[in-house]
Amino acid sequence: MEFELTILGSASATPMLGRHHTAQVLTVGRELYLIDCGESTQERLIEQRIRFGRINRIFISHLHGDHFFGLFGLLGTLHLQGRHEPLHLYGPAGLDEIITTQLRCSGTPLGFDVEFTPVDTERHQLICEDAAVQVYTLPMRHRIPCCGYLFREQPRRRRLIRENLPAGLSPDQLQALTRGQDVHDEAGHVLVRHADATVAPPPPRTYAYCADTVFQENLAELVRGADLLYHEATFLHEMLERAQQTGHSTARQAGQLAHLAEVKQLLIGHFSSRYRDLQPLLTEAKREFDNTQLALEGLTVAV
Repeated sequence: MEFELTILGSASATPMLGRHHTAQVLTVGRELYLIDCGESTQERLIEQRIRFGRINRIFISHLHGDHFFGLFGLLGTLHLQGRHEPLHLYGPAGLDEIITTQLRCSGTPLGFDVEFTPVDTERHQLICEDAAVQVYTLPMRHRIPCCGYLFREQPRRRRLIRENLPAGLSPDQLQALTRGQDVHDEAGHVLVRHADATVAPPPPRTYAYCADTVFQENLAELVRGADLLYHEATFLHEMLERAQQTGHSTARQAGQLAHLAEVKQLLIGHFSSRYRDLQPLLTEAKREFDNTQLALEGLTVAV
């Protein structure tokens, strides 16, 4: 099953030509999850040929504009496209008030419900679950309440070994085998053992999104072993004092966290507009954790 991340925006507060405000799309099977929604997210979705209507859940990390100013426009477009299905929105308290005020003042009635779930940005907890993933909050330390999100794939079913299956099994019996259950005959005797007729699935995949934050060593335990980690890297480490003042991290610190957490891949993003050339940030992060990439617009990483 598909499990991949597409980067829509990599800039911090000030956008640049070719570098846009934060937004990402995680695709798990048929489900699409939008993570943050900075200005121009709609245009980036069009560029990547991602259909707006496939997005049913949106996760906002915090209420700085570069992470959610594109949300109202996206909601308006979904309305114009005739959406009727509910849209699930997750984010810090106050986001619902902002959206409600915008809708009221602009006279924009939506043809669908926005089901808002406020998140506790100071706790690590399960906030939603569907057939594809479980989503947990990751507490960040920023200038205002902020959280990241951990997406953990639901366990996949076992795979049938066709040549080991006796003839005549019903669809229900085959389904039972994929769930790890043995099949019995009418007398209660084991007809087929799931261990003999199926192969165990790969372990569930995980993606950890660490939004705006100062370096937090304790995050390593929450994202340990993640298949893919995104961590902001607004500054080079020579600007550590500035990073701490503004509630951000350096490229070196992003690499250090990836190393501590023993993740498999690291993406760094949210780059300050002071850096025209991003290679120094990549080099700095790779000194701490070699398997690092820049989270640039249009990049898709398959897990």
